[in-house]
Amino acid sequence: MRHIAIVGGGAAGMMAAIAASQNGNTVEIFEKNEKLGKKIYITGKGRCNVTNDADMETVMRHVVTNGKFLYSAFGSFTNDDVKRLLEQAGCPLKTERGNRVFPVSDKASDVIAALARLLKREGVAVHLRTPVKAILTEDKNRQEHTALAPEMERRCAGVLLEDGRTIKADAVIVATGGLSYPSTGSTGDGYRFAKEAGLAVTACSPALVPFTVQESWAASLQGLSLKNVDVAIQNGKKVLYREFGEMLFTHYGVSGPAVLSGSSVVMKQLKKQGTLTMTIDLKPALTEKQLDARIVRDFQAASNKQFKNSLGGLYPSKLIPVMVSLSGIPPEKKVNEISRQERERLVAVTKKMQLTINGMRDYNEAIITQGGVAVKEIWPATMEAKRMPGLYFAGEVLDLDALTGGYNLQIAWSTGYTAGRAAGEVCGESARK
Repeated sequence: MRHIAIVGGGAAGMMAAIAASQNGNTVEIFEKNEKLGKKIYITGKGRCNVTNDADMETVMRHVVTNGKFLYSAFGSFTNDDVKRLLEQAGCPLKTERGNRVFPVSDKASDVIAALARLLKREGVAVHLRTPVKAILTEDKNRQEHTALAPEMERRCAGVLLEDGRTIKADAVIVATGGLSYPSTGSTGDGYRFAKEAGLAVTACSPALVPFTVQESWAASLQGLSLKNVDVAIQNGKKVLYREFGEMLFTHYGVSGPAVLSGSSVVMKQLKKQGTLTMTIDLKPALTEKQLDARIVRDFQAASNKQFKNSLGGLYPSKLIPVMVSLSGIPPEKKVNEISRQERERLVAVTKKMQLTINGMRDYNEAIITQGGVAVKEIWPATMEAKRMPGLYFAGEVLDLDALTGGYNLQIAWSTGYTAGRAAGEVCGESARK
């Protein structure tokens, strides 16, 4: 029987604890927050997009960084495994548009409650408000217990708590998250632990984060949500990203599911170029010809109205003043006086509303962190550090990230399970590889 210490009680940490405890091991979670799963509470606008119900190859295609590293973890613990585990623990699930999986109750707290029941059933000891200061090591003969050092002949031996207590362990799993939403406790502790162990950590950036835009009129649309639109991000004529779905205007720019995933894809290009162009098709179901015919019919029904008062059937009311301005058609002009060329301009701005992206928001609004513990330092089949036996990493602390839609939580579940299962066993060299 082994003693496993887990640093962090988020999605990856809780799943690691559940997996590690299945062999009758002694498992402890050390969480610096006042409750488990603090970040889970705010995912999916408080509903928690648990995973994505697509086949695992499709899930893999939505991983942005280091997808190949996840083949073993995704094979060991799939989206079906996640769903089965949660439902058997008393959290029924449902699948919505885009294969997004949510609790039937639409309450993220029910996901956490289900995991907490499993932790209790498996006898996992949970220590809240208990921050970890350092990872401890000893020589391979277990002769000396010291603070973490990067020498090759050392192995992980436990954790040193902020209050000075030393917890000896056969294995330590670091599942501390990244830097996104620091209010949930994600302050980069895991990166420090990795660096102190001599492991490489790649540069970190906010990901799945809203964009700021140059156009002042965007702020007038603050709070407006547009559904079923097509969003493309371009560098000149080259399309870098395209997504269909929902977007949201904010006081600084744009956000929403169809926009957020774009930040992970175009981040490097935006930093290099300074600005990129976002093109929004407000009516993707209609061709330009079909849209023009639709507008003609609307104009015929409102022939004596002023242009600004004739667009209620075409756009949300908050959007109308902006569309009037972008079209260049005088707002008081009678509809029956609008020329074909003016109507064509209205069609053009409806199919290709353009914004200039000039930046991204910070970690306070980022759903995840891009970057982290370099995967070249980690055995993909076990999540164990190659140069520090007994030290494992799981979840967002690793240099792994994906698009929105439940994919990032699947990474957390799969890597957490893989680390927990491996840490709970005495792994030989072949298992690590």
